[in-house]
Amino acid sequence: MAEPATVSVVIPALNEQDAIADVVTRVRAHATWLEVLVVDDGSSDLTAERAAAAGARVVRHPYNKGNGAAVKTGIREARGEVVLLMDADGQHDPADMGRLVAAVGPSDMVIGARSARDQGAVRALGNAVFQALASWLTRRPIPDLTSGFRAARRDRLQEVLHLLPNGFSYPTTSCLAFLKAGHNVSFVPITARTRVGSSKIRVGRDGVRFLLIILKIVTLYSPLKVFFPISAVSFLLGVAYGLWNVAVHGKIPMGSALLIQLAVVVFLFGLISEQIASGQDRA
Repeated sequence: MAEPATVSVVIPALNEQDAIADVVTRVRAHATWLEVLVVDDGSSDLTAERAAAAGARVVRHPYNKGNGAAVKTGIREARGEVVLLMDADGQHDPADMGRLVAAVGPSDMVIGARSARDQGAVRALGNAVFQALASWLTRRPIPDLTSGFRAARRDRLQEVLHLLPNGFSYPTTSCLAFLKAGHNVSFVPITARTRVGSSKIRVGRDGVRFLLIILKIVTLYSPLKVFFPISAVSFLLGVAYGLWNVAVHGKIPMGSALLIQLAVVVFLFGLISEQIASGQDRA
């Protein structure tokens, strides 16, 4: 169990002047943390000034780099053994912080899992699809893949720092990277409140990024999880198409042969990628 005195609370923020002071004040009132660190990602308003006035240590980016880049800066700058990440928009309840931190020790990362009703209909549906895919690929139930409210050992976070994107999908990447690296990840139910201001995440644009990140992380750690299903589908389509043409036309078409060849090539690429991934794990 991590003690508050060993925890750096890291809050990435971009143009959150209306919420940041209240967030910092409530976080500091909840426990005696080692530090509350706000990373201002090139805000054009008074986010940095109001965070500092509320008692946070502020690190500023000279220009907007992205939410993930702010998180990476926070992890590098943090002084604590444990890093607790939360959003600056007021949707995370500081009362849940203690439960997340308490589970760090047995777990390397503890993620605050929201219920579907706290995410909105469209976002909840999209997250459910990504969570189902990620759960199948990692063989681990993932109740909330995109929650930005999480606590983790700083040394473990530094191991996957190079994998984290600069955009909004660092929660997805860090969760999958921890799971595929064999670290202990647990989930704690939380209640998310309505954020102050409007969300900066766009479902269509960022949804595609989340999907690509899931595939990227899984192909990095377990490539056959992606390559084998593609190979199997191609092989079965080629065989079925060939058998149908033999029965109807009495010959095997070129398309059937190409599908079967594609299946073999994709499978061999998967095997090679799996060997490379296994070699990296041993290294």
